[in-house]
Amino acid sequence: MQKRLSFNAENSLKLVLAGSALLLLAGPDSLHAAQQAAAARHGQATPADFTLRGYGAAARTGGPGMGARATTAVPATRHHLYVAPGGSDGNPGTSAAPLRSIAQAARKAQPDTTVFVAPGTYDGSFKTTASGHAGGRIYYVSTTRWGAVIVPPAKSNAKHGWDNRGNYVDIVGFHVDGSAPRSGKRWTVGIYNGGSYDNIRGNWVHHIADKSKCTSGGGSAIGVDSYFKGIQSNVIGNLVHDIGPAGCRYVQGIYLSTSGSIQNNVVYRVAEGAIHLWHDARDVIIANNTVAASNTGIIVGGGDYYHTSGPADRIQVVSNIVFDNRMGISEQGRTGRNNSYRNNLVYANSSYNWKLNNGLGHSGTVTSDPLLHAYSRSGVPNLKPSVSSPAVGRGSDMHALHYDFADQPRNHGTGFDIGAYQH
Repeated sequence: MQKRLSFNAENSLKLVLAGSALLLLAGPDSLHAAQQAAAARHGQATPADFTLRGYGAAARTGGPGMGARATTAVPATRHHLYVAPGGSDGNPGTSAAPLRSIAQAARKAQPDTTVFVAPGTYDGSFKTTASGHAGGRIYYVSTTRWGAVIVPPAKSNAKHGWDNRGNYVDIVGFHVDGSAPRSGKRWTVGIYNGGSYDNIRGNWVHHIADKSKCTSGGGSAIGVDSYFKGIQSNVIGNLVHDIGPAGCRYVQGIYLSTSGSIQNNVVYRVAEGAIHLWHDARDVIIANNTVAASNTGIIVGGGDYYHTSGPADRIQVVSNIVFDNRMGISEQGRTGRNNSYRNNLVYANSSYNWKLNNGLGHSGTVTSDPLLHAYSRSGVPNLKPSVSSPAVGRGSDMHALHYDFADQPRNHGTGFDIGAYQH
């Protein structure tokens, strides 16, 4: 039986990066205290509530020009809105008089806006539709990484924790916790994205659909979809685990059915595919992810098309750790001849490590134990490679971001590591 993660003082969860000063998670004890303090002020938010914490150095500076060099960096924007647990949706959304809900902030947002969300607990099952543009994006940012916690409301009216339909949007650093469903519709998707040119970055999404019945309606922790004609969105640096009821092949970890990228994510204990491409997926980069303890590590496939006739083609699968799943890297449905598989570590997947179509092969593959710091199929594994890991220095620089899952720089001096972490 899988051990549940408890968000309380008696059993605090701390994912600490060995050899690094950065805490991947500050710890539910400290986050819970921050949330309680914010709620107790009944709208009297302080500047500390809206200070970026728990991100990499680039994010903490908050300066422009940091760009994509840190996954959670937030460039300066012209407009700001503020949300806090003790705020009111009748407020103007200033730091002194914050809003209460992310949905209300979205209704006020315009291009070139950052929505700063203070630590605390927020009801999910909401939709955001505001769009930015190429010269002025909209950023929704949990000011403390994973400190703004989105939970099922008392009566859920939607199957999504967060349903975003806006374009040119970033959703950064939120904690989407589906472990305590209440009445109404059960969540089958944590973050759903139907827009274009969006980024889902640095979020923690867990216990989604794990209490749901297994149906062909499916579900996922993070779903980036082409149904509403969304294109070119990215899923970067997220932690995803405990998704779907065991044995259900319809529930995925990170699910992408359009163009874009899936990079630097850590995914484990997923009912079917830790990473799954389907529908209109093509022109996708899957790079530097670590996936484990799921039914299938990475599925590259196409079928049940919305707006194309397939196949899933020009998919580049590079420098991923795919370890201890039932199946490793699998092409399914209709796939093209231009897919490539390079410098992946694929090991101990019990049924098979590889299943590729069209006579395709793979190159630079590492087939030995990744020697992770503290791997376990239950509890809270530490999936960072040890210094003696065969993943160290064996990755490709092709499609590697300049930073890893923990916002730490990739070390060019010792080579690029395979997987989500640089050792």
